[in-house]
Amino acid sequence: MISRENNPNFINSFLDYSITILNKSPNSVKEYNYDLAMFFKYMKIHFKMTSETNFNEICINDFDESYLNKITLNDIHAFVSYLATNNHSRPATRARKISTIRIFFKYLAQKTNLIDVNPAQNLETPKQEKRMPKYLSLEDSKRLLDIACSDDNRNKERDYAIITLFLNCGMRLSELVGININDIIFSECKMTVIGKGNKERTIYLNKSCMNAINSYLNVRPKDGVNYASKNALFLSERRERISNRTVQYIVKHELLKAGLDINKYSVHKLRHTAATLMYQYGQVDIRALQELLGHASISTTEIYTHVNNDQVRNAIESNPLANL
Repeated sequence: MISRENNPNFINSFLDYSITILNKSPNSVKEYNYDLAMFFKYMKIHFKMTSETNFNEICINDFDESYLNKITLNDIHAFVSYLATNNHSRPATRARKISTIRIFFKYLAQKTNLIDVNPAQNLETPKQEKRMPKYLSLEDSKRLLDIACSDDNRNKERDYAIITLFLNCGMRLSELVGININDIIFSECKMTVIGKGNKERTIYLNKSCMNAINSYLNVRPKDGVNYASKNALFLSERRERISNRTVQYIVKHELLKAGLDINKYSVHKLRHTAATLMYQYGQVDIRALQELLGHASISTTEIYTHVNNDQVRNAIESNPLANL
């Protein structure tokens, strides 16, 4: 866990700016903190400001501001190279850290004037790997729902509602955990969720979702609920807002009972499944899918426009030369 108490003032000022002005979510700010702590620990080694090589033992709260102006694009490239070779970071991880560094140095150059030249101005993002998203088939999705519905445990209504919302709405884990009862407009079958970057969006609820939510609310604990969690939709055994880890455990449990590979499927794969099923079977427009999933860029949504193997086989069989 990276603590702000161990940061130099210029990092904490940036984190405050990210919260108050950029309106970044707590998770985003936590990632910024982690990325920048790692970057400046590397810079202390790079500039021979420390003889320590164990990142966990390097302190950065004494990082001299005079060194900020000494950091060049080549120094940042050296850090990215370290991530790729020594840390074996994936392109997606490196891309996130590069994004953090780019935003941070823009802040230093334009908002605080701590640096004269922005060394990250021409910093490029590594080419991303394009992989087909893993998702459940329609048959597997139905089996998972059947298993969750018939699961003989005292929280089966809650667990079934969780699986139903994931598979029907394609929401993120943090979005589901954050649902409050008053976020749901029952008369209009819709609710609001807070997505990435603290962006609010509307999710419409179909009949299956409404039935699952109402069934759970009929048995949801009313007494002894933690005061801070009294409005939370999903509660844990301790009658507090359910945690990310508990939801992940529930999904893993139901996947196992359905005979599905938990090394292949997870909470996020249920989001992939919802998007894929809507696109393949519902003929949902790509722009509508982008809005539903809360993607800032349509290029992110386009990974769900992949075609399945049957469609590829049918295309080959449809070739007019196939029967010659």
